[in-house]
Amino acid sequence: MTVLPQSSPQPVSQPTFLGHPSGLAFLFATEMWERFSYYGMRALLVLYMMKYVLVEDHAASVIGFPALKRGLETLFGPLAPQPLASQIFGFYGGLVYLTPIFGGLLADRLIGARRTVVLGAVLMAIGHFMMAFEPLFLFALVMLILGNGAFKPNISTQVGRLYAPGDARRERAYSIFYVGINLGAFLAPLVCGTLGEKVGWHYGFTAAGIGMTIGLLVYLTGLARLPPDEPRLRRHVPAKAAQTKEEWAAIIALGVLFVPVTLFWAAYGQQGNTITLFADELTDRSISLFGMAAEIPTTWFQAFNPFMIFAFTPAIVALWRHQAEKGREPSTVIKMALGCFGQALAYLLLAYAAWHTSVVGKASWLWLFAFFVVLTVAELYLSPVGLSLVSKIAPVRLLSMLMGFWLATSFTGNLMAGWLGTFWTSFDTPRFFLLIGAISGAAGLATLACAPFVRPLLRE
Repeated sequence: MTVLPQSSPQPVSQPTFLGHPSGLAFLFATEMWERFSYYGMRALLVLYMMKYVLVEDHAASVIGFPALKRGLETLFGPLAPQPLASQIFGFYGGLVYLTPIFGGLLADRLIGARRTVVLGAVLMAIGHFMMAFEPLFLFALVMLILGNGAFKPNISTQVGRLYAPGDARRERAYSIFYVGINLGAFLAPLVCGTLGEKVGWHYGFTAAGIGMTIGLLVYLTGLARLPPDEPRLRRHVPAKAAQTKEEWAAIIALGVLFVPVTLFWAAYGQQGNTITLFADELTDRSISLFGMAAEIPTTWFQAFNPFMIFAFTPAIVALWRHQAEKGREPSTVIKMALGCFGQALAYLLLAYAAWHTSVVGKASWLWLFAFFVVLTVAELYLSPVGLSLVSKIAPVRLLSMLMGFWLATSFTGNLMAGWLGTFWTSFDTPRFFLLIGAISGAAGLATLACAPFVRPLLRE
């Protein structure tokens, strides 16, 4: 069967959303609500396990939990509640980012990106509502893992396909799209986290399900503004078509970057895990509002990072534009390396704050605020830039699959994050954060070492 020549997607609408195709607005809103549901559930997950599910009376009612605990203890030895919660958190977070490989293949070879996104959204909505029923806890996690795998790579690739080849707006579009991700992630702890902590765990999970349902409806409403699925991706390309030299170069380059990006996400993944415990147990969360004493809920700290993402993104994008005009904009790989080094600095701040707790008892919540400021800038230099990198160098016929492969760095990263989290109770807190910072620094050095493999493909 003849393979049709590679063609590049063309814009599907005139710029009507911040100077971009109007389809970006619908993708922005869909992703915002999906991330609301994901981060709403994640904000509660570790606390829910530590304070409810892993309590002996409740654990017995969760279908399949004894078998899961035995399996994890076979791999890692006896697990007290905190290390067990960390491992479950890590495996859940990891598998959420492994399944996008299969979601990308499903879209590329069988049903197309649009249908796969809808399938993923339906599965995730069901999963979030199942979380409201305690015995279905593990089944709900499985539904969320499968749904995210179908949804995540295909919504991301549609952003890039709104633009013609060489359109300079593409990288900025991913930064705008990233604001949508983080707007949802900001609202989630405030809504789902507050409901879960203050009203009842299951109310928080139900709110997450409602958010995912809204996201599905937004996506269906905007289908006419989105890039159409290309039939050749499903029907005209043989499943085992030989890769060209340029395609192999792109695959190898992404493979080389897989290791340092994995290390970045392993450190980053502590946010919903040990950082939550640090905020809950070792942080002075008291604050005065209009002369009245109050305490910041633990889950609200997970809103700091996403809030700063959409607050800082315009400044970062403007900085890059200014640097580009002067011919001084860092290359893609240098941006990613700076992101890793920035994250290392954030954990050094937290290590100092943890050391300070031995003097004053608890660290001020302002230390966590400073940590998230530095971490957020670091993230902006790596995550949206990485998504743009894949859309630039991946062959069109393999785009969804390679986007899924790229997102799988968070699979290995989250597995590693869960394992690293088990050291929380065996290391003293400053040494734990120094370890995480060292891993981030190593990721930066490794990213710089990858530059020779990537720059020729980007032609920067």
